[in-house]
Amino acid sequence: MSKTILVTGGAGFIGTHTCIKLIESGFDVLVLDNFSNSSPESLKRAESITGHSIPFIEGDINDAALLDEIFAQHAIDVVIHFAGLKSVGESVQQPLRYYHNNVSGTLVLCDAMQRAGVKNLVFSSSATVYGDPASLPIGEDFPTSAINPYGRSKLMIEELLADLYRADPEWNIALLRYFNPVGAHPSGLIGEDPAGIPNNLMPYIAQVAVGRRAHLTVFGGDYPTPDGTGVRDYIHVMDLAAGHVQALLWLEHRRGIKAFNLGTGQGYSVLDMLKAFEQACGKSLPYQLAERRPGDVASCYADPQLAAKELNWRAELDVQAMCADAWRWQSENPDGY
Repeated sequence: MSKTILVTGGAGFIGTHTCIKLIESGFDVLVLDNFSNSSPESLKRAESITGHSIPFIEGDINDAALLDEIFAQHAIDVVIHFAGLKSVGESVQQPLRYYHNNVSGTLVLCDAMQRAGVKNLVFSSSATVYGDPASLPIGEDFPTSAINPYGRSKLMIEELLADLYRADPEWNIALLRYFNPVGAHPSGLIGEDPAGIPNNLMPYIAQVAVGRRAHLTVFGGDYPTPDGTGVRDYIHVMDLAAGHVQALLWLEHRRGIKAFNLGTGQGYSVLDMLKAFEQACGKSLPYQLAERRPGDVASCYADPQLAAKELNWRAELDVQAMCADAWRWQSENPDGY
């Protein structure tokens, strides 16, 4: 009998790609999303890719009565919790909104899970919990200290989940610390479609390439990196989605709470990514240097060995695939969904 996975934020960029991988791996999914930064169209397209219908409920993780209803009406085995606001810059300007949505929302969700006796959780965390790392690559045992409200909200959630497990060892929790997800489904049907001005590099470059924006703004050209621009560990969203399937399989055979880095272990600068995207789209793209953004670190890339050993997971897709797939999505959907 296949397991039913409740996917909060399942219509978002990572959520939709993960739903596809889950369905392809034989799981049943139920999506909860408030569509604040996503579109029901992404789920329709995921249905056409998989040939399966994807049931979804429009609603918010802060709605306790709705959550109780969902758990009462569906036999849910595991929750994958993506629902959250995710812009570093916006979190600096609107910290209360981030704490309310990300931290309070997770509390409400865990309360409802506890009432329903559903104690298996995969949490969508972030490499921002490491703050500005003292050395590289970053291992899961590094000290955590977030330097912006977004990262702090993720770290607070990790800590409250650890407390929850200590109080009740029946909980079974995988904390997946993502590095920088990019790319799109190879079909070109679904991809990253941020509302307003993109906060992440790849959709910004893609929108410049397709003519929606005049130039790329590069925040900071004076970092202590090879070319002065920020270095990040970019990971293809399909590799990231596969990591969630492996985390579910890991939960089936383990008890406890554990954090895993999901990254490639390779750092690329902003200008490296720009060059790779220029190769994918076949044209040169204009950029301008600007001041550093508050809350950004110079370099950040993963030591991915623990996930390889325990989850049997490795990133397989390279930067060329990330850029080719992102360009296919953007060029075929210039205005998004």
